[in-house]
Amino acid sequence: MTDLQQKFDAIRFEEITHHPNILIAAAFWDEERYQAARECYRIMRYIDDLVDDHKSANRQFLPNDRTQFTGWVEGWLEQLKAQAGTDPAHRQLLATIDQFRIPLWPFADFARAMIYDIHHDGFPTIKAFLNYAEGASLAPASVFVHLCGLQKHGDGYELPPFDVRTTAMPCAMFSYLVHVVRDFMTDHRNHLNYFPLDLMQQHGLTLENLARMAHGAPLSEGFREMMRSYKALAGKYLQETQEMKARVSPLLEPNSRVSLEVVFSLYLMVYERIDPDHGTFSPEELVPTPAETRQRVWEVVEGAE
Repeated sequence: MTDLQQKFDAIRFEEITHHPNILIAAAFWDEERYQAARECYRIMRYIDDLVDDHKSANRQFLPNDRTQFTGWVEGWLEQLKAQAGTDPAHRQLLATIDQFRIPLWPFADFARAMIYDIHHDGFPTIKAFLNYAEGASLAPASVFVHLCGLQKHGDGYELPPFDVRTTAMPCAMFSYLVHVVRDFMTDHRNHLNYFPLDLMQQHGLTLENLARMAHGAPLSEGFREMMRSYKALAGKYLQETQEMKARVSPLLEPNSRVSLEVVFSLYLMVYERIDPDHGTFSPEELVPTPAETRQRVWEVVEGAE
Protein backbone atom coordinates (compact mmCIF):
# COMPACT_ATOMS: atom_id res chain seq x y z
CA MET A 1 0.00 0.00 0.00
CA THR A 2 1.39 3.41 -0.96
CA ASP A 3 1.79 6.34 1.44
CA LEU A 4 -1.11 8.17 -0.21
CA GLN A 5 -3.39 5.15 0.16
CA GLN A 6 -2.44 4.79 3.83
CA LYS A 7 -3.22 8.42 4.52
CA PHE A 8 -6.49 8.12 2.61
CA ASP A 9 -7.53 5.05 4.60
CA ALA A 10 -6.82 6.89 7.88
CA ILE A 11 -9.36 9.66 7.13
CA ARG A 12 -12.60 9.03 9.04
CA PHE A 13 -15.01 10.44 6.47
CA GLU A 14 -18.07 9.13 8.29
CA GLU A 15 -17.21 11.30 11.31
CA ILE A 16 -16.92 14.49 9.26
CA THR A 17 -20.14 16.40 9.81
CA HIS A 18 -19.12 19.98 9.01
CA HIS A 19 -16.99 19.23 5.94
CA PRO A 20 -13.71 20.92 6.90
CA ASN A 21 -12.23 20.49 3.44
CA ILE A 22 -8.92 22.05 4.48
CA LEU A 23 -8.32 19.36 7.10
CA ILE A 24 -9.29 16.53 4.74
CA ALA A 25 -6.73 17.85 2.27
CA ALA A 26 -4.11 18.44 4.99
CA ALA A 27 -4.37 14.79 6.04
CA PHE A 28 -2.02 13.93 3.15
CA TRP A 29 0.87 15.88 4.69
CA ASP A 30 3.29 14.62 7.34
CA GLU A 31 1.71 14.38 10.78
CA GLU A 32 3.28 17.47 12.34
CA ARG A 33 2.29 19.68 9.43
CA TYR A 34 -1.25 18.27 9.59
CA GLN A 35 -1.41 19.07 13.31
CA ALA A 36 -0.24 22.62 12.54
CA ALA A 37 -3.20 23.04 10.17
CA ARG A 38 -5.54 21.68 12.85
CA GLU A 39 -4.17 24.13 15.39
CA CYS A 40 -4.62 27.19 13.17
CA TYR A 41 -8.01 26.08 11.85
CA ARG A 42 -9.25 25.32 15.38
CA ILE A 43 -8.79 28.87 16.67
CA MET A 44 -10.24 30.48 13.53
CA ARG A 45 -13.24 28.15 13.70
CA TYR A 46 -13.70 28.91 17.39
CA ILE A 47 -13.72 32.70 16.90
CA ASP A 48 -15.94 32.51 13.81
CA ASP A 49 -18.44 30.28 15.61
CA LEU A 50 -18.41 32.57 18.65
CA VAL A 51 -19.42 35.54 16.51
CA ASP A 52 -21.95 33.62 14.39
CA ASP A 53 -23.54 31.92 17.39
CA HIS A 54 -24.07 35.27 19.09
CA LYS A 55 -25.69 36.68 15.96
CA SER A 56 -27.87 33.60 15.57
CA ALA A 57 -29.08 33.77 19.16
CA ASN A 58 -29.52 37.56 19.40
CA ARG A 59 -30.09 38.65 15.77
CA GLN A 60 -27.53 41.43 16.24
CA PHE A 61 -24.78 42.79 18.51
CA LEU A 62 -25.87 45.39 21.04
CA PRO A 63 -23.39 48.27 21.69
CA ASN A 64 -21.96 46.71 24.86
CA ASP A 65 -21.61 43.34 23.13
CA ARG A 66 -19.81 44.96 20.22
CA THR A 67 -17.33 46.61 22.57
CA GLN A 68 -16.75 43.37 24.45
CA PHE A 69 -16.32 41.13 21.39
CA THR A 70 -14.18 43.68 19.51
CA GLY A 71 -11.90 44.05 22.52
CA TRP A 72 -11.53 40.29 22.78
CA VAL A 73 -10.63 39.84 19.08
CA GLU A 74 -8.24 42.80 19.09
CA GLY A 75 -6.62 41.58 22.31
CA TRP A 76 -6.17 38.10 20.86
CA LEU A 77 -4.45 39.55 17.78
CA GLU A 78 -2.21 41.85 19.84
CA GLN A 79 -1.10 38.89 21.96
CA LEU A 80 -0.16 37.02 18.78
CA LYS A 81 1.86 39.97 17.51
CA ALA A 82 3.61 40.38 20.86
CA GLN A 83 4.07 36.62 21.29
CA ALA A 84 2.44 37.05 24.68
CA GLY A 85 -0.31 35.35 26.64
CA THR A 86 -0.43 32.57 29.20
CA ASP A 87 -3.40 30.53 28.02
CA PRO A 88 -2.11 27.04 27.05
CA ALA A 89 -4.05 26.94 23.78
CA HIS A 90 -2.72 30.38 22.85
CA ARG A 91 0.83 29.34 23.67
CA GLN A 92 0.42 26.27 21.49
CA LEU A 93 -0.72 28.43 18.59
CA LEU A 94 2.31 30.69 19.06
CA ALA A 95 4.61 27.66 19.06
CA THR A 96 2.98 26.40 15.85
CA ILE A 97 3.36 29.79 14.15
CA ASP A 98 7.03 29.87 15.12
CA GLN A 99 7.85 26.29 14.14
CA PHE A 100 6.18 26.51 10.73
CA ARG A 101 7.17 30.12 10.03
CA ILE A 102 3.54 31.12 9.47
CA PRO A 103 3.16 34.86 8.83
CA LEU A 104 0.83 36.87 11.05
CA TRP A 105 -1.00 38.72 8.28
CA PRO A 106 -3.58 35.92 7.73
CA PHE A 107 -4.59 36.21 11.39
CA ALA A 108 -4.77 40.01 11.08
CA ASP A 109 -6.97 39.68 7.97
CA PHE A 110 -9.16 37.20 9.82
CA ALA A 111 -9.51 39.51 12.82
CA ARG A 112 -10.48 42.37 10.50
CA ALA A 113 -13.27 40.26 9.01
CA MET A 114 -14.55 39.21 12.44
CA ILE A 115 -14.60 42.82 13.67
CA TYR A 116 -16.56 43.80 10.56
CA ASP A 117 -19.03 41.01 11.39
CA ILE A 118 -19.40 42.32 14.95
CA HIS A 119 -20.13 45.89 13.84
CA HIS A 120 -22.29 45.26 10.77
CA ASP A 121 -25.45 43.37 10.00
CA GLY A 122 -24.80 42.30 6.44
CA PHE A 123 -23.17 44.07 3.52
CA PRO A 124 -24.38 47.21 1.73
CA THR A 125 -22.71 46.35 -1.59
CA ILE A 126 -21.12 43.46 -3.45
CA LYS A 127 -17.79 45.29 -3.11
CA ALA A 128 -18.15 45.33 0.69
CA PHE A 129 -18.99 41.63 0.66
CA LEU A 130 -15.94 40.75 -1.45
CA ASN A 131 -13.69 42.84 0.82
CA TYR A 132 -15.06 40.95 3.80
CA ALA A 133 -14.67 37.60 2.04
CA GLU A 134 -10.99 38.29 1.43
CA GLY A 135 -10.45 38.34 5.18
CA ALA A 136 -12.85 35.60 6.17
CA SER A 137 -11.74 33.14 3.49
CA LEU A 138 -8.21 34.25 2.60
CA ALA A 139 -6.98 33.77 6.17
CA PRO A 140 -7.55 29.99 6.46
CA ALA A 141 -6.74 29.50 2.79
CA SER A 142 -3.42 31.33 3.15
CA VAL A 143 -2.41 29.26 6.17
CA PHE A 144 -3.24 26.15 4.13
CA VAL A 145 -1.27 27.36 1.09
CA HIS A 146 1.68 28.36 3.29
CA LEU A 147 1.82 24.93 4.95
CA CYS A 148 1.23 23.24 1.61
CA GLY A 149 4.13 25.11 0.04
CA LEU A 150 6.68 24.59 2.79
CA GLN A 151 9.72 22.60 1.71
CA LYS A 152 11.04 20.05 4.21
CA HIS A 153 14.72 20.73 4.92
CA GLY A 154 16.43 18.64 7.60
CA ASP A 155 14.54 19.13 10.86
CA GLY A 156 12.85 22.32 9.65
CA TYR A 157 11.09 23.89 6.71
CA GLU A 158 11.97 26.37 3.99
CA LEU A 159 9.42 29.00 3.02
CA PRO A 160 7.17 28.41 -0.03
CA PRO A 161 8.84 29.32 -3.34
CA PHE A 162 5.91 31.58 -4.33
CA ASP A 163 3.85 34.45 -2.96
CA VAL A 164 1.27 32.91 -0.62
CA ARG A 165 -1.32 35.71 -0.72
CA THR A 166 -1.43 35.86 -4.53
CA THR A 167 -1.58 32.08 -4.77
CA ALA A 168 -4.30 31.63 -2.16
CA MET A 169 -6.60 34.45 -3.27
CA PRO A 170 -8.50 32.86 -6.22
CA CYS A 171 -9.08 29.52 -4.51
CA ALA A 172 -10.14 31.28 -1.29
CA MET A 173 -12.70 33.40 -3.10
CA PHE A 174 -13.95 30.47 -5.19
CA SER A 175 -14.43 28.31 -2.11
CA TYR A 176 -16.10 31.10 -0.12
CA LEU A 177 -18.66 31.89 -2.81
CA VAL A 178 -19.44 28.19 -3.11
CA HIS A 179 -19.68 27.99 0.68
CA VAL A 180 -22.20 30.87 0.83
CA VAL A 181 -24.46 29.29 -1.80
CA ARG A 182 -24.16 25.82 -0.23
CA ASP A 183 -25.16 27.10 3.21
CA PHE A 184 -27.97 29.44 2.12
CA MET A 185 -30.75 27.58 3.96
CA THR A 186 -28.71 26.82 7.07
CA ASP A 187 -27.45 30.41 7.36
CA HIS A 188 -30.83 32.07 6.93
CA ARG A 189 -32.47 29.71 9.37
CA ASN A 190 -29.86 31.01 11.82
CA HIS A 191 -30.39 34.69 10.93
CA LEU A 192 -27.10 34.96 9.02
CA ASN A 193 -27.04 36.70 5.65
CA TYR A 194 -24.12 36.79 3.20
CA PHE A 195 -25.89 38.41 0.26
CA PRO A 196 -25.25 42.16 -0.18
CA LEU A 197 -28.12 44.62 -0.06
CA ASP A 198 -27.52 46.10 -3.52
CA LEU A 199 -27.68 42.65 -5.14
CA MET A 200 -30.77 41.71 -3.14
CA GLN A 201 -32.53 44.92 -4.16
CA GLN A 202 -31.55 44.39 -7.79
CA HIS A 203 -33.42 41.07 -7.72
CA GLY A 204 -36.37 42.14 -5.59
CA LEU A 205 -35.26 40.29 -2.47
CA THR A 206 -35.51 41.11 1.23
CA LEU A 207 -34.30 39.39 4.38
CA GLU A 208 -37.90 38.41 5.09
CA ASN A 209 -38.53 36.61 1.80
CA LEU A 210 -35.07 35.01 1.88
CA ALA A 211 -35.92 33.64 5.33
CA ARG A 212 -39.24 32.29 4.03
CA MET A 213 -37.48 30.58 1.12
CA ALA A 214 -34.90 29.13 3.51
CA HIS A 215 -37.79 27.58 5.44
CA GLY A 216 -39.36 26.01 2.36
CA ALA A 217 -41.28 28.70 0.48
CA PRO A 218 -40.99 28.52 -3.34
CA LEU A 219 -37.79 30.05 -4.71
CA SER A 220 -38.47 33.24 -6.64
CA GLU A 221 -37.03 34.01 -10.05
CA GLY A 222 -35.18 36.92 -8.44
CA PHE A 223 -33.49 34.51 -6.06
CA ARG A 224 -32.48 32.25 -8.95
CA GLU A 225 -31.09 35.26 -10.81
CA MET A 226 -29.01 36.19 -7.77
CA MET A 227 -27.68 32.65 -7.57
CA ARG A 228 -26.80 32.80 -11.27
CA SER A 229 -24.71 35.88 -10.56
CA TYR A 230 -23.01 34.16 -7.61
CA LYS A 231 -22.22 31.09 -9.67
CA ALA A 232 -20.89 33.25 -12.50
CA LEU A 233 -18.63 35.12 -10.08
CA ALA A 234 -17.47 31.83 -8.57
CA GLY A 235 -16.77 30.63 -12.12
CA LYS A 236 -14.42 33.58 -12.65
CA TYR A 237 -12.43 32.60 -9.57
CA LEU A 238 -12.60 28.96 -10.63
CA GLN A 239 -10.75 29.76 -13.84
CA GLU A 240 -8.15 31.79 -11.93
CA THR A 241 -7.73 28.90 -9.48
CA GLN A 242 -7.09 26.44 -12.27
CA GLU A 243 -4.45 28.77 -13.71
CA MET A 244 -2.87 29.11 -10.27
CA LYS A 245 -2.75 25.35 -9.76
CA ALA A 246 -0.98 24.90 -13.09
CA ARG A 247 1.71 27.41 -12.05
CA VAL A 248 2.22 26.29 -8.47
CA SER A 249 1.78 22.50 -8.52
CA PRO A 250 5.22 21.79 -10.07
CA LEU A 251 6.80 23.68 -7.14
CA LEU A 252 5.15 21.54 -4.46
CA GLU A 253 6.24 18.33 -2.81
CA PRO A 254 4.27 15.30 -4.15
CA ASN A 255 1.88 14.95 -1.20
CA SER A 256 1.26 18.68 -1.19
CA ARG A 257 0.26 18.54 -4.85
CA VAL A 258 -2.34 15.95 -3.89
CA SER A 259 -3.62 18.01 -0.96
CA LEU A 260 -4.02 21.10 -3.14
CA GLU A 261 -5.96 19.08 -5.70
CA VAL A 262 -8.12 17.55 -2.96
CA VAL A 263 -9.24 20.84 -1.42
CA PHE A 264 -9.98 22.28 -4.87
CA SER A 265 -11.86 19.17 -5.97
CA LEU A 266 -14.07 19.12 -2.87
CA TYR A 267 -15.28 22.67 -3.48
CA LEU A 268 -15.60 21.97 -7.19
CA MET A 269 -17.93 19.08 -6.33
CA VAL A 270 -20.32 21.52 -4.66
CA TYR A 271 -19.97 24.10 -7.44
CA GLU A 272 -21.01 21.47 -9.97
CA ARG A 273 -24.22 20.86 -8.00
CA ILE A 274 -25.34 24.50 -8.05
CA ASP A 275 -28.29 24.63 -10.46
CA PRO A 276 -29.78 28.15 -10.55
CA ASP A 277 -32.51 27.08 -12.97
CA HIS A 278 -33.93 24.00 -11.24
CA GLY A 279 -32.11 23.51 -7.91
CA THR A 280 -33.74 23.53 -4.49
CA PHE A 281 -30.61 24.91 -2.77
CA SER A 282 -31.24 22.60 0.16
CA PRO A 283 -28.45 21.03 2.24
CA GLU A 284 -29.57 17.63 0.98
CA GLU A 285 -28.91 18.78 -2.58
CA LEU A 286 -25.70 20.74 -2.11
CA VAL A 287 -23.85 19.18 0.85
CA PRO A 288 -22.03 15.98 -0.17
CA THR A 289 -22.44 12.91 2.01
CA PRO A 290 -19.37 11.38 3.66
CA ALA A 291 -19.49 8.59 1.06
CA GLU A 292 -19.55 11.11 -1.80
CA THR A 293 -16.68 13.07 -0.25
CA ARG A 294 -14.70 9.87 0.20
CA GLN A 295 -15.22 8.88 -3.43
CA ARG A 296 -14.14 12.32 -4.69
CA VAL A 297 -10.96 12.26 -2.61
CA TRP A 298 -10.20 8.72 -3.75
CA GLU A 299 -10.46 9.84 -7.39
CA VAL A 300 -7.76 12.44 -6.71
CA VAL A 301 -5.54 9.89 -4.95
CA GLU A 302 -6.06 7.35 -7.70
CA GLY A 303 -5.17 9.93 -10.34
CA ALA A 304 -1.96 10.81 -8.53
CA GLU A 305 -0.66 7.24 -8.22
